[in-house]
Formats: sequence, structure tokens, C-alpha cells
Amino acid sequence: MLSPDDWQALWLTGRLALVVTVLLLCVATPLAWWLARSRSWLRIPVSALVAMPLVLPPTVIGFYLLLAFSPNSLLGSSLAASGIGPLAFSFQGLVIASMVYSLPFVVQPIQNAMAAIGDRPVEASLLLGANPWQTFRRVVLPLARPGYVVAAVLGFAHTVGEFGIVLMIGGNIPGETRVVSVSIYDHVEALNYDAAHRLSGIVVVSAFLLLMSVYVWQSKRTKDMTQTVLR
Repeated sequence: MLSPDDWQALWLTGRLALVVTVLLLCVATPLAWWLARSRSWLRIPVSALVAMPLVLPPTVIGFYLLLAFSPNSLLGSSLAASGIGPLAFSFQGLVIASMVYSLPFVVQPIQNAMAAIGDRPVEASLLLGANPWQTFRRVVLPLARPGYVVAAVLGFAHTVGEFGIVLMIGGNIPGETRVVSVSIYDHVEALNYDAAHRLSGIVVVSAFLLLMSVYVWQSKRTKDMTQTVLR
């Protein structure tokens, strides 16, 4: 059986992953659309900046975020002046750090899906009298739905699996910042392998079922599209 602390870590991890995924989908949508459509020279450096968490060690990102969250920094002092508490070692800080670290896993699938749409559906919608917002909402978003599904799954799963950056930014505060990965590390460090096995097993099974559901959905969607074309 799981201990109350382990259940608390599971709940906190699920809550963190859900909040981060929802916020990232909102942030990634305009960014992915701009990256997919822009011809500006800024597109290349912005793309590189978005992809940097893929190659940077989590400790490097966590270190610079800790500096940014410091009361002596511009961001930290501005937040303190506005009455917002310190972000380091808080759930809010974990959300921001996780968003930075998981950003490419959400932006890139949406960007690829939007780029695959091409110009014709967008131009046809505009020629038929739809304004840009209507075109984006009624044409782009439905056609890019597969990218959003993949982005949501990857963003959620990647947030659940984070360790280095959440440990640096959040520490190990029960009920506040102790997520599943940190809890598993604590159990292993204490040689409590049974508890580590139970928590790790839940994470492995959950990840497998989540990915299986995506593959089943993609397979069904491909089959439906093939049947539609053959009719």
C-alpha cells in the first residue's frame, strides 16, 4: 500500500502536469502558428531558443531560473514589489520551471501540424469571406487537432517525469513541491525499494496506458480517413 505521503506526491504530480499542460497549450498555440507561418529572420533564433531545453541539462535551466527567481533579480524584485511571494520552493515556481522545460515538447508537434496544413485551406477560407480569427478557429485548429493531442500527451508525460529541474526549483517540501520523481528518489536513497517499486510501477503503467490511448486514437483516425478516401 502507498503511504499518505506517496498519495500526496501522486496528487501533486498530476495537478502540476495538468496545470502545466493547459498553460503550455495556450502559450504554444500563437507561438507555433507564428513559427509555422513566419518568414522573418527571427524564426530561426526563436526556434533554436524554444528547442534549447531538449539539449540543456535540467540543472542548468534550474540554476538560471533560481537566479531569475532571486529577490535580487529584476524579475524577483518586481514580483516582490507586486506582492507575489517568492517563486523558488513553491508550487508556482514549479509550474514556471516545468513550462520552460517542457515547452519544445508542446510547441513542436503543434507547429508541425500547422505547417502540414499548407496555404490553400487558409487562403480558401479568407477568399470565402472569413476573417483571420474565424479562419484560425474553424480551419486551422480542427486540422491541427492531431498535433494538439500529441502535444498534450507529451507535455503531460514529460512534466510527470521531470526530476532535476523540479528538485532544484522546488526542493523537497511535502505537500508543496515533493512530486513523484523526488519521492521515488527519497525511497531509493533510504533503501526502501518496495515503496520505490510501487510508485515507479504506477508511473510506468500510467505512461504505457497514456501512450497506448494515443496510438489507438491515431490508428482509428488513420483508418477512418482511409475509408473516407476510398468511398
